[in-house]
Amino acid sequence: MAQSEEVKDPAPKGKGKLKLIIIAVVALLLAVGLSVGATWFLMHKSESKEDPAAAAAAANAKPVAVFEPMTPAFVVNFNANGRQRYMQVSITMLGRNAADMEALKVHMPLIRNNLVMLFAAIPFESLASPIGQEMLRQKATASIQEVAQKELGKTVIEQLLFTNFVLQ
Repeated sequence: MAQSEEVKDPAPKGKGKLKLIIIAVVALLLAVGLSVGATWFLMHKSESKEDPAAAAAAANAKPVAVFEPMTPAFVVNFNANGRQRYMQVSITMLGRNAADMEALKVHMPLIRNNLVMLFAAIPFESLASPIGQEMLRQKATASIQEVAQKELGKTVIEQLLFTNFVLQ
């Protein structure tokens, strides 16, 4: 009789551990399922409503940028310390209205003339530093904006970009 009781005791302990493991796994699966379901519900709920702040930000967003390269590249020669020096610069104009950029093309000879005169007036030594190059870019931007304001009544371009800048 003692032997039969010993045989019965390990079985209930094993079944108890098995039940505990099954309950833990089911509880874990239930928790994961609830988490996934809640996340899915909240994500789709926020997508369905249009956020007024996001709509206002989209309305205030800048229009698409329009890039217009000025070809051919500008080549300017300098006489620095008795030596012949050269600068080659390729320029791209950045604007926001394609129609205005097209209207500005009519005045391209005047713009190119003003830029060549501006480039030739700058001392060669100042162009060797990044600060000098940025100053030149800002002056060139102002020069084109001045022509655009005079001829079209508005500053068509936002800024000029130097896409190639070579000093020799």
